[in-house]
Amino acid sequence: MMRLLNIVVLAALVSAAAYVYSIKYEAARHAGQVAKLQLEIKQEREAIAELKARWAQLNSPDRLQALAEKHLRLRPLAINQLHDLAGLPDKPVIDPDPIGSMLEALGSGADPVTTGSVPGMPLPQRRPAGGR
Repeated sequence: MMRLLNIVVLAALVSAAAYVYSIKYEAARHAGQVAKLQLEIKQEREAIAELKARWAQLNSPDRLQALAEKHLRLRPLAINQLHDLAGLPDKPVIDPDPIGSMLEALGSGADPVTTGSVPGMPLPQRRPAGGR
């Protein structure tokens, strides 16, 4: 009986050791993957920084001015091309309450329209279109 118990304990010990080693190697594999991903992230950040620097270089005002003078045949701005704010058209008037305008158009010349919820209560007065 004692010999069987020793064999079972020894088998359990060997299987536990094998399980611990498998966990250790799996953890080492995951650590390697993490290190690889961190290296890739670092490389991508460096590439992004390089692209941002290149973008800033391509968009520098001096470079764009030189390219515009070289490739575009632009004339200097004439004084008659400048206008003040009075020369701009007025902002179009947008009716803030189109339904109310339609109701007023339907009800013009008739008795005041009641809301129906309170008998005899007229609708409130609308604000003027340009007022606040």
